[in-house]
Amino acid sequence: MSDFFWLSDAQMARLEPYFPKPHGRPRVDDRRVLSGITFINRNGLRWRDAPKEYGPHKTLYNRWKLWSDKGIFAQMMVGLAADHSEKNTVMIDATYLKAHRTASSLGVKKGGRGRLIGRTKGGINTKLHAI
Repeated sequence: MSDFFWLSDAQMARLEPYFPKPHGRPRVDDRRVLSGITFINRNGLRWRDAPKEYGPHKTLYNRWKLWSDKGIFAQMMVGLAADHSEKNTVMIDATYLKAHRTASSLGVKKGGRGRLIGRTKGGINTKLHAI
């Protein structure tokens, strides 16, 4: 994984006005954490699969969760879209579909009320017929 994502100085300068003010302890490096969050979301990884270069995965998740709950990321998107001179609608798609691990199996659960019908040359036809 040599293709790490890092926010540039210009990108950080545009995002900093949306950061909440720190209370008490100073936050860990915002560039590292936001770059890690972006990397995770961009590549569809689990938090625990974050490269060590971005710091502990728990820190990435906690910042993402806290700022999401407070609406910080939504404010960033609205603010960045408002700064753009484009008058057309700007849309961001964050579609995420997750299939259960048994969604692709051909068998029927034990006690299920169905049977496989038909066979093809290469194997079993996937159509189920309810009894």
